[in-house]
Amino acid sequence: MESFRDWERAVWIKKLKAWILEEGLSLTMQYKEVYGTIGVTRSFLIRYLDTLLDYLEPEDVRPEKEKDIWVLDNLDIPYRKNLVDNYRTLNFTKISQQALREETKKGIYLNLQSEAISCIAAEMGAMRRLSAFLKERYPKVRSCKDFDRELIENYLLYRRTEKPSGSHLRSELTRLRALLESIGKAMEYPHLAGLFLNRDLPPTPKTAFKAYSDAELKRLNAEIVQMDEQMARFMIIHQMLGTRISDTLTLQTDCLVQKDEEWLIRIRQMKTKTYVKPVSAEVASLLRRAIQYTREKYGETIYILVDENDHSKPMQYDTILVRVVKMIREKDLRDDNGRPFGFKTHMYRHTYGMKLTEMHLDDWTIARLLGHNNLRNVKYYRRMGNQLLADETRRARQQISMRILRCLDGWEEEYEQVRQDDCIK
Repeated sequence: MESFRDWERAVWIKKLKAWILEEGLSLTMQYKEVYGTIGVTRSFLIRYLDTLLDYLEPEDVRPEKEKDIWVLDNLDIPYRKNLVDNYRTLNFTKISQQALREETKKGIYLNLQSEAISCIAAEMGAMRRLSAFLKERYPKVRSCKDFDRELIENYLLYRRTEKPSGSHLRSELTRLRALLESIGKAMEYPHLAGLFLNRDLPPTPKTAFKAYSDAELKRLNAEIVQMDEQMARFMIIHQMLGTRISDTLTLQTDCLVQKDEEWLIRIRQMKTKTYVKPVSAEVASLLRRAIQYTREKYGETIYILVDENDHSKPMQYDTILVRVVKMIREKDLRDDNGRPFGFKTHMYRHTYGMKLTEMHLDDWTIARLLGHNNLRNVKYYRRMGNQLLADETRRARQQISMRILRCLDGWEEEYEQVRQDDCIK
């Protein structure tokens, strides 16, 4: 043997695995995930060899969209980046059917021009699972051209029985249908547009619309303020603004404006549009201090909370996740039911919306403060505030009851029964 390139990658990996077993070593290794659970991955030796073989691969001079691994920044089209989740590549190698892989590239290339990168990643995952199913059950099917309704029905049965994915199945099948339709357009396979029927998609799961209680917020914030200064400040700002985590992470240093002695903040939502809303003097003070901190430490930047390795980018979501979850685990913080807190940043938004309903604001004002385009989702925040409504209704009924009792004073004895009625008391 003269070179690592004398054998195919699969041969090298196979021989290394055989040697590992002969030496009595393990093919896998354990690691601790961010929430403290134990995961399993390939042994360090196998991963190291894989990395070495990648490094020794000759440079691929083909156009980026013809490669099996795309570097997104090298594509010749703009795409909707996710500034807080670090998507750098798209890997098609796990789609084992060569023709299907090339067709998927064309569909993904088309969708990249209109869809967010997170949707593209979901479509890739859905196609990889379909590819694995075809390899196991339909080895002769190598292309989308060979797909028919019977195959799709069998795949749906397989996913619902042998490989269930719980509440995520609907979203996965929706993304798969969108990708197949795009492949149909790119490859001129018109039959792909009718493979999925609306009834194939499971009903949307009814998820509980949860919010933090006041006691839970106090326990969380008592420890959050002990974290790194800028991180603690960021988490408090996130709660007070009621924004999505992506919108808080991408707040820019020019977001704060003072007009007629009132502070306004410009929030550039990643999912929808930019909007402006008023903030209190306290929140404005926190934001000004956060901007000052960043300028003193990193100089002039676009974003208030920046990536420590690349100051031109906002801090990544994973960085926030790891730090906050580590704090929660070390302090053993638990919710009102005794369960460990998770990193549920969107529940802060739910709590914010619920508090707005308790302030008796109208639906349109609540929608504007949350950055919604319409009133459709306001009803969920109102449902969360039903306890307040029940308490106020009970007080109102009690006041009415007392008025009725006062009016009954001096009436005949037959009305005495009214006084004894439990519903009045």
